[in-house]
Amino acid sequence: MAVYFSIFLVIITVITGMVWLADRFYLAPQRQLKLASAQSQCSGELTKDAISSLTEPSAIVDTSVQIFPVIAFVLILRSFLWEPFQIPSGSMMPTLLDGDFILVNKFNYGLRDPVVRHKFFKVGLPERGDVVVFKYPVDPQIDFIKRVVGLPGDRIIYRNKSLYIKPACKESDATCPDFEQVVQTFIPEDDSVDGSYGLNRYTSAMPSKSHDILVDSQTLPRAQHYFMQSGTQRDEFVVPQGQYFVMGDNRDNSLDGRFWGFVPEENLVGEAVAIWMSFDFDRSEDSFLPHWIPTGVRFSRLGGIN
Repeated sequence: MAVYFSIFLVIITVITGMVWLADRFYLAPQRQLKLASAQSQCSGELTKDAISSLTEPSAIVDTSVQIFPVIAFVLILRSFLWEPFQIPSGSMMPTLLDGDFILVNKFNYGLRDPVVRHKFFKVGLPERGDVVVFKYPVDPQIDFIKRVVGLPGDRIIYRNKSLYIKPACKESDATCPDFEQVVQTFIPEDDSVDGSYGLNRYTSAMPSKSHDILVDSQTLPRAQHYFMQSGTQRDEFVVPQGQYFVMGDNRDNSLDGRFWGFVPEENLVGEAVAIWMSFDFDRSEDSFLPHWIPTGVRFSRLGGIN
């Protein structure tokens, strides 16, 4: 849907822009010429109604001229700087909850055209620990949000609910780094996170960024369903160049790179940087309100994303 909206926005911007240019450089001057001609042929002053009928543009032209600056601003803002997204599931709990509305910075990872998404200006690349929105590699029409765990060239192992990272070895390195376990510090039960009942909460100390995760100790490992990569063990992943390995913070309730592979760099949409609105949808089973109507606003969740 986001792709179709981008295409629709581009088409509307082009059409209204062409009308704006035509009116500014041709239609408006022509109306002024008609007004001057009418005034020269009239012995007296023209009435206000007569002047208005000669100088006012048609409804289509006037509407296009009025909305073009707004549409163009929205297109630039949405395509190159910021885009709003809604979190539809709990795969990124406790960092993001169902009902969170987030802002995605699209500038951080380079500028792309809004239709074919070809990068025409390089800015930067994701860092380990970034929360990113991307086009789901299995179906690019769907937007996914996960956390970057592996960078190009990294080796990743997720075994017995523990994460091990071996950073890519650079030519300038005297010795290549070995696997290092990401330390997970247990946090006592916290009922403040919606839907986290029965899940264990940990602080995961990534090499460059710490964040909280949820783990379900009752869920058995699902390595038999993991993405198969030749030359590696079932729970080991080698990140190809130009691609990234991502996981959800709700480790046992996330359809992520463990099951379908890697995210190509061209699929990246941007970095999730802030929660600008958060709605609560909790209600009793006998409530007469539709499920999509919020029951409250979670003001405490507004702010930056770790």
